[in-house]
Amino acid sequence: MNLNSGAKRRFLRLAAGSASALFLTGCDRLSRTEWFPRLLGQGERLSYGVYRLFGSRRPMAQEFTEVDLSPSFRSNGTRLPENDVYQALAKDGFANWALEVGGLVEQPVRLTLAQLRAMPSRTQITRHDCVEGWSAIGKWTGVPLAEVLRQVRPTPQARYVVFHCADPMENGANFYYESIDLDDAYHVQTILAYGLNDATLPIDNGAPIRVRIERQLGYKMAKYIMRIELVESFANIAGGKGGYWEDQGYQWYAGI
Repeated sequence: MNLNSGAKRRFLRLAAGSASALFLTGCDRLSRTEWFPRLLGQGERLSYGVYRLFGSRRPMAQEFTEVDLSPSFRSNGTRLPENDVYQALAKDGFANWALEVGGLVEQPVRLTLAQLRAMPSRTQITRHDCVEGWSAIGKWTGVPLAEVLRQVRPTPQARYVVFHCADPMENGANFYYESIDLDDAYHVQTILAYGLNDATLPIDNGAPIRVRIERQLGYKMAKYIMRIELVESFANIAGGKGGYWEDQGYQWYAGI
């Protein structure tokens, strides 16, 4: 197959979006059936396989100008974690919050919000595409995840980056979590955002930090991050599928 770059990009979007489109209505009810998760798994393998076969993981997601900013950026998912520890940190302006980064790394670290802000930063204006069917354009500022990974130095066994969050799910039995592979982790547009639209990241949108993975759907962009863990597999983490919604049947690779 001989595709020019424009045709290749359109082909990849079509393949990646085919499974994602299934989520736009009744996704929670469908995720409880036996057949729907199997169908999503097939779509995910096609989507991820097509990207690896035909596309580099380096291309950038589209970036916009300030003229394109949405009037407001709605909250996706939780708006305020029902978590006493988190709420105490929030009341103090996250002065005592720190991000723990460990797992399969040579040098685990604990980084305060001030330390993250002091690291090299990136600002990008991008579109957030939610699985619920809405989109919004926002201006995000944060530290590239690659900068944090350079500090901790992942071991050769590390394959995935897991984000452990403060928002409890299912009556507090589990906490929200998400993951990406190292290709996406080192992508220049993957940032730990602490700012939105030239202001401190609001709690509604994931304060003190959330991850932005601009080439995937919104549910991949975990909010209220407390800890980052590098792992070889997801087998011993929650449901073993690499994310809270993935454990309910959503696809792990949600490329757009």
